[in-house]
Parts: sequence; structure tokens; C-alpha cells
Amino acid sequence: MSEKYLITTFGCQMNVHDSEKLSGMLEGLGYVKTDQPKSADLILINTCCVRENAENRTYGHLGTLKVLKKAKPNLILGVCGCMAQEPNEVEKIKKTFRHVDLVFGTHNQHQLPELLLQVKQERRRVFEVWESAGEIYEGIPVKRESSFKAWVTIMYGCNNFCAYCIVPYVRGRERSREPEIILAEIRALVTDGVQEVTLLGQNVNSYGKDFHESNWNFAKLLQKIVRETGVKRIRFQTSHPKDLSEELIEVIANEPVVCHHLHLPVQAGSSRILELMNRNYTKEDYLNLLRKIKEKIPDIALSTDVIVGFPSETQADFDETIDLVKQVRYDSAFTFIYSPRKGTPAVDLIEQVPEMESKQHLRQLIELQNQISLEKNQGWVGRATEILVEGPSEKKPKMWSGRNPQNKLVHFIPEIILKPGDLVWVKITAAHNFTLEGKVLLEGDNLSTIAP
Repeated sequence: MSEKYLITTFGCQMNVHDSEKLSGMLEGLGYVKTDQPKSADLILINTCCVRENAENRTYGHLGTLKVLKKAKPNLILGVCGCMAQEPNEVEKIKKTFRHVDLVFGTHNQHQLPELLLQVKQERRRVFEVWESAGEIYEGIPVKRESSFKAWVTIMYGCNNFCAYCIVPYVRGRERSREPEIILAEIRALVTDGVQEVTLLGQNVNSYGKDFHESNWNFAKLLQKIVRETGVKRIRFQTSHPKDLSEELIEVIANEPVVCHHLHLPVQAGSSRILELMNRNYTKEDYLNLLRKIKEKIPDIALSTDVIVGFPSETQADFDETIDLVKQVRYDSAFTFIYSPRKGTPAVDLIEQVPEMESKQHLRQLIELQNQISLEKNQGWVGRATEILVEGPSEKKPKMWSGRNPQNKLVHFIPEIILKPGDLVWVKITAAHNFTLEGKVLLEGDNLSTIAP
């Protein structure tokens, strides 16, 4: 009987895609996936360390698995991902969570098969974490969660060293994958029926900067993918505002295959706070960039990340953030209270903002953004838009869901025979804060209200 594995993933899309690679390696070893911890022979926790809450969730999860490990001594329990790159956290796991058998990091996840073999054959705990990233390891098998959309990593690491962010320390410096390897991967995905790919990187706008004697950049890569792979839809994330070029704006505007959704983290609206964060742009720079984007791509949907309570943030600084959100009118925003991360420059800043003040500001920001999101979504009512069908809705019985090019989640009743991965036109009939509802347009229906 085949051994069974379970992977629990915390964190960003990069972690999700890493878990697909871990699954691919395990299934290559003969493991079979399960979603039941009690039936698993191997449990891996793929961790995040961007905020303290993510680390606490990992430790809480490890605590609950202690009982299972005691009842099932042969169960192998492993921890990997970003937390595993932090020496203090690894030491804590080693001393406090002695039921953990295996720990490896972001730089050596390709070693999973041999590390697992060590645990089994030598019957000992294995802690193998590379301090720095080396070459990019290609050819790792991937067990993708979806048959019609896929993540494709185009680069690893980050060179920006924002004052609050641990990512460059746990993911390493920027390393771009070779363009021909990326193109070959996407061509193979399209052959397998994938309709949509999302290009991943900590800062996709820096793609190619680490190549020697090459004029490759992200805009050129994007255009090459559009013209040479046959993929129906392309998304990408994440973009750093300081590196978003006019050339890239032109490609998004002129290539229909590139979805008109841009995630552009601003983090704060105060130029003083942005300087302390080491973001390398001002509020005015950001707003000027957004004006160019909206001028070239009028139907662009914008999302962002915002941190409140960064050390020394005053009411006036927060008011600048509120003003920026009102000016930009994002479709959605991911909002957070500043979380101190050991090893980052912001930890040493003395003027910490009181927690109650940060929570109050967060509530105010969320209320504003929810209002704007609803207003933006209401603008879709009466219009038609093309949906990539994802399947039955998780929260709306009898309804299906999918996303349009602007990344709006749309619920609809499947009045015709559909399957996940189909592209269908839907006329929007209702709007909510975070979702839209619509009616499938049948052959012969009037498409005069199609969204531009």
C-alpha cells in the first residue's frame, strides 16, 4: 500500500507553488496525497514568516500534531519554507518541538527526496537548511492543483530590502530563470490544457536585471510569452512601483492576453514613512505612476498592500494614506498592522505605535476600502464580461464561479453545460463588496454591453 502525504501551506502564492513542487517530488517517490492527518505517513508544513501571526499559526499547528505523533510514532513530521530559513526559529523547533523529524529551507527544497531517505534509513532527526541560495534547480516535478490555470515562477529572491520585510533574508537575492526555460514550461502547460498562467516573483519588474550582457526585462518576457506560447490569459505578481516601466504599461495596454489587473503594493501614503520603509518612491511618484497607468489602461483593476502602525507613524502620516486610497480608488486592498520581524532594520526604530491606535487606523482603512470596493463593483452591473470558469462556488449553493480579466470573482448559475476551464460571457446583475453575480449570456444574446 502506498504511503500517504499531507502538506499544509501558509503564506503567499510563491509558497503555494512551492507546495506543488513538494507534491510533485513526493508523488514521484510513490506517495499519495491525503487531506486527513490521521491517515498520513508524512506531514509537511510549508511556512511563512512575513508576519508574526503566520509563525504563531505554524507553532499552533505543530502543537496539535504532537498528540497524533505520539499515537503514530512512525509518522514523519517536517517543517519547510521561509520560517526554516530563520536560525532562531529553527533552534526553537529543534528544542521545543522534539516531535518534528525534518526541517529544510527555501534554498534546498529540491533535496526533499534525499532528506526524507535520511530520516527513514538513519532513524534520526534531519535539519538541513542552506544559508544562501545557489543556482536555480530546474526540472523539479510539479503536481498542480488546477488543470486549467497554473503558477509559473519567473524569478526568485528580492534585492529591495524594505525596512519591515524579512523576505530578502529568507528567499535570497534576485535570480531570474532563463527565458527559454520559462517559455518551454508555458508551452507545455498550454498543450496540457492550461488557459491561464500567473507569473510569480517577489518583484517581477526586476526580471532579467541579474543577467549579464542581456537586454531581457519583464516587458520583453511578457510580450514573448504572449506571442509564442498560445496561452489565453496571463497574470503576474508582485510588482514594485519603483520598477514598473512605461514599456510594461504599453505591453499590458496593447496585448489583450495580459489581464487588466495590477497588484501594486503602496504600503503607506506618507512620503516620510515610505522613506523610512526604504521603498524608494514618494507618494507623488506613486500617484504619478498610477495616472500613467489609468490613462493607458482605463479599465485596469488595481489592488494593493497597506501597512498601518509602522514605527513613528503619526495621525498626519495615516491621513496621507487615507488621502492616497481616496485618490487611487483601489478595487481591493490587503491591509495589515505592522509586524516587527527580527533581523529587519525597522525593529530598531524606537517609536513604536500603540496597538490600540494601529487597530483603530486599520478599522478606518478597511471601512473606507470596503466602501470603495462596493462602489467599483456596482459599476459592473449591467455590463458583460468574460469569465474563466473555476467550478462550483464554495459559498454559494447551486452557483458556479470564475474570474474576469480584472480578477473579479463572479458567481453565476450554470444555465448551460460548463466545465472548469471554460471561457464564458456573463452579464453582471448584482454587486457586493468582494464579489459580483451574473447571468450566463447564451448564443444570440445582446453583447452590446460587453465591458471594454
